Amino acid sequence: MAPSSTPATPTARPRKARGEGQWALGHREPLNPNERSKKDDNPLNVRARIENIYAHRGFSSIDPADLRGRFRWWGLYTQRKAGIDGGRTAILEPEELEDEYFMLRVRVDGGALNLAQLRAIAGISTEFGRDSADITDRQNIQLHWIRVEDMPEIWRRLEAVGLQTTEACGDCPRVVLGSPVAGVSADEVIDATPAIDEIVKRYVGDPAYSNLPRKFKSVISWLPDGPYQANDISLVGVVHPDHGPGFDLWVGGGLSTNPRLAERLGVWVPLGEIPDVWEGVIGIFRDYGYRRLRHRARLKFLLADWGVEKFREVLEKEYLGRALIDGPSPELPERPIDHIGVHKQRDGLNYIGAAPVVGRSSGTQLSKLADLTEAAGSDRVRLTPYQKLLVLDVVDDNVEGLIRGLRGIGLEARPSAWRRGTMACTGIEYCKLAIVETKARGEELVARLEERLADFDADISVHINGCPNACARTQVADIGLKGQLVMNAHGEQVEGFQIHLGGALGMAKGETAGFGRKLRGLKATADELPEYVERVARNYLDNRTDRGETFATWVMRAEEALLK
Repeated sequence: MAPSSTPATPTARPRKARGEGQWALGHREPLNPNERSKKDDNPLNVRARIENIYAHRGFSSIDPADLRGRFRWWGLYTQRKAGIDGGRTAILEPEELEDEYFMLRVRVDGGALNLAQLRAIAGISTEFGRDSADITDRQNIQLHWIRVEDMPEIWRRLEAVGLQTTEACGDCPRVVLGSPVAGVSADEVIDATPAIDEIVKRYVGDPAYSNLPRKFKSVISWLPDGPYQANDISLVGVVHPDHGPGFDLWVGGGLSTNPRLAERLGVWVPLGEIPDVWEGVIGIFRDYGYRRLRHRARLKFLLADWGVEKFREVLEKEYLGRALIDGPSPELPERPIDHIGVHKQRDGLNYIGAAPVVGRSSGTQLSKLADLTEAAGSDRVRLTPYQKLLVLDVVDDNVEGLIRGLRGIGLEARPSAWRRGTMACTGIEYCKLAIVETKARGEELVARLEERLADFDADISVHINGCPNACARTQVADIGLKGQLVMNAHGEQVEGFQIHLGGALGMAKGETAGFGRKLRGLKATADELPEYVERVARNYLDNRTDRGETFATWVMRAEEALLK
């Protein structure tokens, strides 16, 4: 048969996959301005310029690449200029939004402070920060109104008592969360503090890990009393049937605009190996993390694409050089742990957990807290990942006097459910990303609910965020409030919130971790917020099956009409 004269259809060439800026695959060329800035100069180097140049020449002398980038590696963000409303947040240039003052984060790894450290922070607040101080949900203390001229003296005072601001912000290993009762809890089998201390000693400030694709957040705790499913890496206490007490490894959690819960790698890690395993995970992130697009650069995106099996294989073969031991999942307590109130320590002393309102504090309050703590015979204060604080090592005879003293300075050890469960991010008062006010709204909300629902007999968490970035972990709260501009009844654009309901982390037996329900169009203006929360709380009380049914469980089955 004669060959056909019909020409063959050309085979389409497969499209070459676009590089994601992964160093391990040879993609070293910076793909966005942030990556170029880090390649141009290691951000850790900016401290020398702050001390030797900017502190002497003032704000106007600061190189923009340092100001809006590298300063973060030393805990410094420019503060929002007063008077700029939320409607202009997304349309103004950075230099139009920023004031000539800074927010400064002080690292408190594990949340542990002695009185010398607490007094140093308090003194810096009153002398350099207009008496501002916020307890964050990352166990940091955040100050405001800081001038670049004062940073050398601030660092001198902090470092004299063993504190630092190194990598409190930036694309680097942020503060390592730990249990606020590490070393004293009667329920703790292993104190993870030595592992946290070793990680900070080895790796914080190490140029080898100061250029990550994005931030890297950690939790290491025997007790499941921190948000371990919402972090890049978490290690939670577990007892292996053959190897005994150790830690269960979770990776790839993170919230913000693309929330994802961390996943178990299914391995058992002994205490002494935690720093090496931590280094392996952060090494994977540094080398394989996506650097092309900032909004896809967190570790959670790599884990989503790889899956836990590949992630474990790469960790073992390329970074540790050995296999990890398979391990069981952690056993959760009957109820979530928040440490508020009076609790016995393993040594027979007491710790007392107290709540400010939405984390708002001051240098004056922290100084008085130090005096009260000293008078009660203690030298140790701890911060929690829920904007609360603890005083450790209190003898029985001093408990009630300390509780009264704390109440006298605005810290409540027997708080209402509303003060206990409400958190708020920095908000439009200081943050350049915010759209709405948060701290003042949170204070108003707590006051209103304490008045209207004083005898409320259940725990409801209310997390208030000024923008979509979820610094206050809105997606995993019973009532999560995401700040945005909304229309009021008069057709005017005003501050308000999109409402998420029934989110949760797996902090206790029977709890299902998830992001809850987001009803279409469910929003409230800021002025309507107290009325809305009161209404839905009353609906929960009236319609729950019994006192044991949690708010999140009720939300999942409730009719929409009861949630509006």
